[in-house]
Amino acid sequence: VSHLLTVRKLAAQITSAWKESLGRIMSLIPIAIAVLVVYRIAVYASSLRHSVQEAKRSGLPYVVTPCSPFWLPWQLTYKLWIPIIKRLPKPWWDGWLDVMLPNFAYRTRHEWFAKLGESFLIASPGRLVMLTDNAETIRTITLKREQFPKWTAVYTILRQFGENVLTTEGSVWRMHRKVTSASFNERNAALVFREAIAQTQGLLRMWTGPSGGTRKEPLTSLAHDTMKLALNIISYVGFGMRLLWPGETHLAGTDPKLVKYGSHEPSDGHELSFVDTMEILLENLVLLLIFPRWILRLFPFKNVKKAVLSYDEYDKYMNELLDEKIEDARKGEHAEGMDLMGQLARSCFGADNKDATLTRQEIIGNAFIMFVAGHETTANAIHFTIIFLATNPEAQRKIQKDVDDILGGLDPKDWDYDSLANPMTASMIGAAMYETLRLVPAVTEIPKKVFSDQSFVMDGTKYVLPKDTGISLVTVSAHTNPRYWPTRPSKIAPGQSNILDYVPDRWFQAMDRERGQGNEDVAGADSEDFGGFQGSDINAQLFKPERGSYIPFSDGARSCLGRRIAVVEIIAALAVIFRSYSIELAVDEWATQEQVDQMSREERARIYKKAQDKSRYTVGRATTRLTLNLHGRHVPVRIVKRGEEKFVDWVDGE
Repeated sequence: VSHLLTVRKLAAQITSAWKESLGRIMSLIPIAIAVLVVYRIAVYASSLRHSVQEAKRSGLPYVVTPCSPFWLPWQLTYKLWIPIIKRLPKPWWDGWLDVMLPNFAYRTRHEWFAKLGESFLIASPGRLVMLTDNAETIRTITLKREQFPKWTAVYTILRQFGENVLTTEGSVWRMHRKVTSASFNERNAALVFREAIAQTQGLLRMWTGPSGGTRKEPLTSLAHDTMKLALNIISYVGFGMRLLWPGETHLAGTDPKLVKYGSHEPSDGHELSFVDTMEILLENLVLLLIFPRWILRLFPFKNVKKAVLSYDEYDKYMNELLDEKIEDARKGEHAEGMDLMGQLARSCFGADNKDATLTRQEIIGNAFIMFVAGHETTANAIHFTIIFLATNPEAQRKIQKDVDDILGGLDPKDWDYDSLANPMTASMIGAAMYETLRLVPAVTEIPKKVFSDQSFVMDGTKYVLPKDTGISLVTVSAHTNPRYWPTRPSKIAPGQSNILDYVPDRWFQAMDRERGQGNEDVAGADSEDFGGFQGSDINAQLFKPERGSYIPFSDGARSCLGRRIAVVEIIAALAVIFRSYSIELAVDEWATQEQVDQMSREERARIYKKAQDKSRYTVGRATTRLTLNLHGRHVPVRIVKRGEEKFVDWVDGE
């Protein structure tokens, strides 16, 4: 009993002591939290102060923001914070909130640069980012790759299938560039030209049916269909895969490999056909690149599960294709076309190459980038050009005149790249494409970074970019900086210039100001040939913007490898479409076709004006995910046989 009492007493003492200690610990928790909060505030304030000091040291104007607009938590939650922030007095946020919002550059164009300066800094805790739409600054940065390298951290999500020519820098990038650039030449540009013609004819057959006449129903799938067009082209010329349009079949005796990838049915060992795999993968690309697949597999949603399946299927198809290409390379066999993956396989695993320069995963990583860059960007350009021409009938009539003058009655299968490519890019066909890329480039901002202090000169003044400053070359703002572009009074916005309007004719205008001949030299610019197309992106007979003011394909060593390929693909597709058809905006929201037939010209003009206004509004709401596109929105159009138009053959005439 004595021992039991002693144990109970000891237990009571321990319990009492434990409660007392716990009480003390609990009383310290608020203090610890307060200390942590104060510490974090102090670190935040110190970091922000350092960024502001560095911004001042640069000599550039700057905007101070509470966090970086590129900070992922902000990008994911900004919709929650905006209403709260806007409840505060306007002077507290009016000077910085706009630059924090997604699609800031596309929404505001040159507006903020006109207010602050053509290069300015965003200073936030722990980060400085320079935004610029100044041509001199842009060409300095793009032509001095060593001093202003790619900000590769921005492209982390594009490493999912392997390192590639877009995600690497330095000597690793040189190796990727050398191997991948070999296929981008004039011979293969001619092949793309021919394939674009054939595939666009397939697109028209899908749109108009066997009769080839005017399509009765409005077309609401323009974005999807142009994606399919570009995918079919890059799949064949780049990878030897012949993808089919609905209703098409492979000819008897077709190589079984082509049938495997082109079939609408899954091949052995697969749950999806390659066509379905690519369509689902590309539709869900952002989701798949941001979230780990093990997380996505936990979601019960059918669409998410199908997206994950497409990722797995793509990886399986690409490995199978690579195995086939490696086998061909070791046998010394060559496939038709550019055969991008075949070229990579021959360079790394060919019989004459004992040391592989790229790994399997790097080859697959580059193939992925070629698929994305080689189809989505081009598809967007064709998609938006069609919308712009339907919205601007006068420009459409001019492009049709040039198609008729240049191509005459030639059957598209007889169009010759060598004799026609230059006249086509020098005509309204080229001007329409260049103007689309000016207003809606695939990429609205191009990221760079400095890893040590770097100086540059802008308009005669020297500035310094502090170490670790990020850089955004704002393409859509440079493309609409009135300093560099010929303008006239707008026909759409009275009292304003037409800098924001779609005006292909501007590419036939001269600048009103005197242009110096030596103003585009950059001291210390890269002189090494990194491979790929070396000529100008713009036909010499058209208006030539100051270098750095027009960068839809970037510039310098890191410019787009496939830019020449993209240009010839776009002009070929546009020529095929507008040779036999007109594209009109659908007015079904306001009147039926029967009602339109009963209308006078004045009534038709009024109703078409409503469709034009809505089209411009919709395009103005384009957003960037991987590229700039409508993403869920659409502009309905009608495919009309030439001579059967109801609007575009006369609307907006003189």
